[in-house]
Amino acid sequence: MSGITTHVLDTARGRPAAGLAVVLESEEAGAWREIGRGVTDADGRVKSLLPSGTPLSAGAHRLTFATGPYFAAQHVTAFYPQVTIVFSVSEPTQHHHVPLLLSPFGYSTYRGS
Repeated sequence: MSGITTHVLDTARGRPAAGLAVVLESEEAGAWREIGRGVTDADGRVKSLLPSGTPLSAGAHRLTFATGPYFAAQHVTAFYPQVTIVFSVSEPTQHHHVPLLLSPFGYSTYRGS
């Protein structure tokens, strides 16, 4: 399993958000570098954001969710064209699960398990 995973739930529809693009970046020397990407599956999950065999590093990481295209595909007007979550990894050997609870006009997140 990837050191970082995510799960997106569309709380307005009461179901997983399938087909939503996600980009994972790490901060290095003050700049962001893409280290992985994926698209949520039918269960709203991206289980392999990091390429196989790629270790997770300590430091700041950023997940960007393409919420605008996701809602547009459903013909839903949404306030946020993207959601960006910046978080810190202090123990890179641990699994980091970052869920996103999403609706057209709001979102929340937390560190999952």
